[in-house]
Amino acid sequence: MCRRCATLAGIAVLALVCRADGAPRRPNFIVMIADDQRWDAFGVVQREQGVNARFPFVATPNLDRLAGEGFRFRNMFCVNSLCSPSRASILTGCYGYRNGVVNNHTDFPANNVTCATLLRQAGYTTGFVGKWHMGEQTGPRPGFDYSASYVGQGIYFNCPFQMNGQPTKTTGWVDDVSIGYATDFIRQNADQPFLLMVGFKTSHEPFQPREKDSNLYRGERARSVPNLGVQAIYARDEYFRPTTDLPPKVPVDLDYFRTLTDLDQAVGRLLTTLDDLRLADDTMIFYCADNGFYLGEHNLVDKRSAYDESLRIPMLVRYPRIAGGGKTIDGMALNIDVAPTILDYAGVPIPPSMQGRSWRPLLEGNAENWRESFFYAYYYEATFDIPMVTAVRTTKAKLIRYPAQPEWTEVFDLEADPYEVHNLVDDPGSAELRKKLELEYFTQAKAIGFQVPSYADDPKNDLPPPGLDKWVLEYNFDQSPEPIDRSGSNNNGKNVGPAHTGPGRPGHAARNFASDGYIEVPNSKTLAPAVMGWTVEVTFKAEKPDGVVFARGGASNGYCLYLDKGRPIWTVVGQGHRSSLYIPLIVTNKWLTLTASMTDDHRMRVLFNGQETSVGRLGNYILSDPMESMQIGYDAGSPVAPLKQVPAFVGLIESFRIHNGPLP
Repeated sequence: MCRRCATLAGIAVLALVCRADGAPRRPNFIVMIADDQRWDAFGVVQREQGVNARFPFVATPNLDRLAGEGFRFRNMFCVNSLCSPSRASILTGCYGYRNGVVNNHTDFPANNVTCATLLRQAGYTTGFVGKWHMGEQTGPRPGFDYSASYVGQGIYFNCPFQMNGQPTKTTGWVDDVSIGYATDFIRQNADQPFLLMVGFKTSHEPFQPREKDSNLYRGERARSVPNLGVQAIYARDEYFRPTTDLPPKVPVDLDYFRTLTDLDQAVGRLLTTLDDLRLADDTMIFYCADNGFYLGEHNLVDKRSAYDESLRIPMLVRYPRIAGGGKTIDGMALNIDVAPTILDYAGVPIPPSMQGRSWRPLLEGNAENWRESFFYAYYYEATFDIPMVTAVRTTKAKLIRYPAQPEWTEVFDLEADPYEVHNLVDDPGSAELRKKLELEYFTQAKAIGFQVPSYADDPKNDLPPPGLDKWVLEYNFDQSPEPIDRSGSNNNGKNVGPAHTGPGRPGHAARNFASDGYIEVPNSKTLAPAVMGWTVEVTFKAEKPDGVVFARGGASNGYCLYLDKGRPIWTVVGQGHRSSLYIPLIVTNKWLTLTASMTDDHRMRVLFNGQETSVGRLGNYILSDPMESMQIGYDAGSPVAPLKQVPAFVGLIESFRIHNGPLP
């Protein structure tokens, strides 16, 4: 007897079983997880908010359809507003300190008990597609029979996937590719119960929609809200001026919403597949995000901290076997509840290790004594400027504590102040509220057994490893027509297009870049810049004032040197956050050696002919390999520079080399 049949025969507690008389079979489950999608970044929410809608232009008809045919949770939260920890909590039903994932660079432990591992034991076929994002974890995804996934953040276009761990090239917009794999999995498993989890890259920075939608929402602006005029207590900016005099509308990154509309269309393809296969009635769909996202509130971008724009996430649930039809649920729901809910509806016992609760009482209208508060924890990461944050949020108020800075404690009355503008921590009239929140904080911390794992408490654990401290690529363009690496690391290049040669400085030859050719340098372990310190040195003469001298990676992770009106700009992108060092010198039509570095003390440096010219702060280290190859004389992948298109370099390059490690 096969494993599936044997398991089915031994499980007598299943709530729904396949029957020959046409009665409902055990439900299929599909969990779709968007990245960084705010709770209000839906058409249906914007319409509900009416004149108070911040983004009334956003269109998500397929997600609106899910909401209209099922349930929409209006008070859904994550227990750590960060990609990997949230995804791990969705899988395990546990806080990160328990499942081992509290940051973005930890592999998911293969021995974790998850909804996937338990459903496999109960006879389900399990599949994972798309963004896994547990550090740089490779290989088949733990707990799943099938996986078509990519490493780390991936890239928006032509993203390399791994099919059950085997590298596979893809073409197109990454979430379209993921939906293609997802619909294939559904078709192949239509005759048996399955769990399918789909991770999307949308709407993570750098917000790259399909080309056809690059002008969608052109000219639109967001409505102002009061917390645009205040600043996060932990992120003091000396140039920021608090204000209550805000314009009615403010600019917003429209590419964020363009990617969401593109994602909505991809979700529509999946819904159509279920309809065509007549699986919709037997499939329970969950659609959520891993965390929220700031769009200027509290003068912030990103997430991580404990204001509601970061904590609050979307959740849609559709299962036609229970009445939905556009109902809204206001009970406080958490991302650790997803796994217990799936197990409950599959008829599989929920293990005591799971800290979440099944939503069956909420969905079926008989919830009693439902939670009215929860504990939140974000652990400090050495590569970001956000301190460790803990909080308790109730249905009406919030207490935020910064363990290393108790003077930053915040208290908010969310009924009177939903935008969290007025900190009541020292308000005599709010002393009783603070006292109640502090009691609830410690009650919830004790209830979950909150702790700070040793690996999260040491900032050194959060830093990239030391570099190799050696030159790993050295090109001189005075001999071989193909670029030969003289460092001994075998990082040889390939000419793409014509390879011109020309005179360099006296006694030297040089490669002449005439805008119709460039050099491609393949990926290798020695060229991965996710280390402490990195240096690139190039001797060149630019003949035109604009162009890419070299580029590696893309808009999620990478670095480049480009010329803008004759001035060099050294740019580094770490985890989607761009830092640029502008050099106030015109360099066209002159020979020079430029050395550009990322240092191990969070600095960017540029030297001309050995003399330091510019120094600036590096926002984020590059924590994962960009996956894209390097180009000399061009940027052939997703652009590293903050421009939609940067022209190719025109001029001469005499030598090019890379040092893996701190500046020598």
